[in-house]
Amino acid sequence: MHNLERSYDITIEAMGDALDLRDQETEGHSRRVTAYTIELARELGVASDELRIIARGAFLHDIGKIATPNAILLKPGRLDSAEMAIMREHCQRGYEMVRKIPFLRDAAEIVYSHQERFDGTGYPRGLKGNDIPLGARIFAIADTLDAMTSDRPYRKGTSFAKARNEILRCSGTQFDPAIVDAFLNIPDEHWIQVRTRIEQPDFDAAPAFATL
Repeated sequence: MHNLERSYDITIEAMGDALDLRDQETEGHSRRVTAYTIELARELGVASDELRIIARGAFLHDIGKIATPNAILLKPGRLDSAEMAIMREHCQRGYEMVRKIPFLRDAAEIVYSHQERFDGTGYPRGLKGNDIPLGARIFAIADTLDAMTSDRPYRKGTSFAKARNEILRCSGTQFDPAIVDAFLNIPDEHWIQVRTRIEQPDFDAAPAFATL
């Protein structure tokens, strides 16, 4: 069973790497956001079985973008409304892909819900509060942390301290306040150490899933 689960997780890693090859602007994002999600879930006391599901969902959150046309996915400028509507389809497309795999059925719910907002203004279903799966609520903070602190061709990443302030500002609107409180318990130095570890050339995401 251990070897079988290890094989599953290597497959997940390959799926995530396939997306990174398409969208080099966010290379390494899936690995970083998964590690951040795991750290935050542990701070919340999430049980190991659920933590494994959440980690898999976090790693595959953007897998639906494989079906997004290059002209939209790789467009250097701002998307227009029609292009944005197509981009937003990645949540449901990813869900439909992942839920067909029996051992990823629960993780698929995180893929489906990762762009929902705590106040109900997210997409694709406009879920609100605790109707959003816990893993997706945890992921939302991890995703913002990575997005703000990572360099992009058009801007430099900000500091972890500034990202922390922005996450606090959005508590109750974009983010679950209880999860924000847990996030604030973790010092910036810890997040920096996590990021440094992930960016080592020999870092392997699959064992992280298997040993949760």
